[in-house]
Amino acid sequence: MPVVEYRLEDRLPTVEEFLAVTTAVGWTDAYDPAAVPASLAASLHAVVAVERDRVIGLGRLVGDGAIYYYLQDLAVVPERQRRGVGAAILGRLEEWIAGRASSRTFVGLFAAGESVGLYRRFGYAVHDDMTGMFRVGPR
Repeated sequence: MPVVEYRLEDRLPTVEEFLAVTTAVGWTDAYDPAAVPASLAASLHAVVAVERDRVIGLGRLVGDGAIYYYLQDLAVVPERQRRGVGAAILGRLEEWIAGRASSRTFVGLFAAGESVGLYRRFGYAVHDDMTGMFRVGPR
């Protein structure tokens, strides 16, 4: 596998970059495109991986910025997956949290499929006394 040369930038992706990466990974029904600008603007922090002039991966944090942080939208375009890009983005987000976290800071996320192994390497685990839950859309 050839080495991927990219740089990490601490910034929000543009709406176009966000939609390009999330569409590439198959999240086409996950977002209302009209809501994406407001969602991105409400992020605490974000990191993008840029290869030449193309964003090939992104990750962002949402939460209250004090006690609760939630890792949101960590995604790498399929042709650049399994080459360390996702781990580099996650590492940069973890550094940002570490600069603000207290000893009781809670960092949460949802993981699916093969991504579970990546998060485990960074110390994330399933807690026996907690159940992740969600719902989509208005009640």
